[in-house]
Amino acid sequence: MKAHITIKDLAKELNISPSTISRALKDHPDISPETKRIVKELAQKLKYRPNLLAQGLRNSKTNTIGVIIPEFIHFFFSTIVSGIEDIAYAKGYNVILCQSAETYEREVTDTKALWNSRVDGMLVSISKETTQYDHFKELLNEGLPIVFFDRVANQLEASQVIVDDYLGAYNAVEHLISKGCKKIVHLAGPKNLEISKNRLNGYKDCLKKYTINFDKNLVVRCPEGTYEESKRFTNIILNTHNDIDGVFGCNDMAALGAILAVKEKGMKIPEEIKIIGFSDWQLSNLIEPRLTTVSQAGFEMGQAAATILIDEIEAEEGTVTHVKKIISTKLIERDTT
Repeated sequence: MKAHITIKDLAKELNISPSTISRALKDHPDISPETKRIVKELAQKLKYRPNLLAQGLRNSKTNTIGVIIPEFIHFFFSTIVSGIEDIAYAKGYNVILCQSAETYEREVTDTKALWNSRVDGMLVSISKETTQYDHFKELLNEGLPIVFFDRVANQLEASQVIVDDYLGAYNAVEHLISKGCKKIVHLAGPKNLEISKNRLNGYKDCLKKYTINFDKNLVVRCPEGTYEESKRFTNIILNTHNDIDGVFGCNDMAALGAILAVKEKGMKIPEEIKIIGFSDWQLSNLIEPRLTTVSQAGFEMGQAAATILIDEIEAEEGTVTHVKKIISTKLIERDTT
């Protein structure tokens, strides 16, 4: 038997909806006496106990949601926050923002701080150091609604809002191939992040479709996510492979580092080498040459994540169904291709 019996367990056992179970336990007048009797007998038999802490949170709502993002300085995350606030304030919720600074330790501290502030729910994009999720699992078990966005934890039973990283990467590489590229470097993100895995898979599958051999030596990890790092690695690649004609950066900062390295080599962009990024930061349209990139709808992602979270906060106990929303990307061609 499960350590903690939930309303969903009772509903599954009796083959009736969780909302009916919830109302039966509360002696709702719309529920028949016989249904109430059956539900209460099963609840007693299975030793069901209501989540008093979660109920307490619901009964004394603060109308506040917590948001944890890796970096405020990241243009993509700032657009997400704008989308979150757009929905939250319209629905009467305040927003508390925290920054993990891309560290697991800070993320755990932020999670505890938000919990102690009695937020009604959390929106989270995990740090690139995070590989274990006990700090979130504890709160989910307590009944706190959490929605993950962009960087998610597939191991947890919670709603997600993500962009189609796989297809976005596939389209980026296909664009380079359509421009004549045959030897394409991928500046990849941290191994533990799902977005990195999906973008790498999009890169590999596109090469396969166009019968271009996958060379693991052309995949370079850039875990720090800085342009200095990607510039350094791009220089190494260019020094060891003289036939590189394309670069796909896991984000725009990686692509920027590649642009700087290519320029220092005296190579021409896009005539000799073409470069594409991912994110569409503001800087991508300001640098010279202007960067071709894959746009992520950050504002739309923030709106969707906030909407889902507030729906879960306001749902009747036992009636929440976790969802996974995927937002499409858009390729924006500029000077680097």
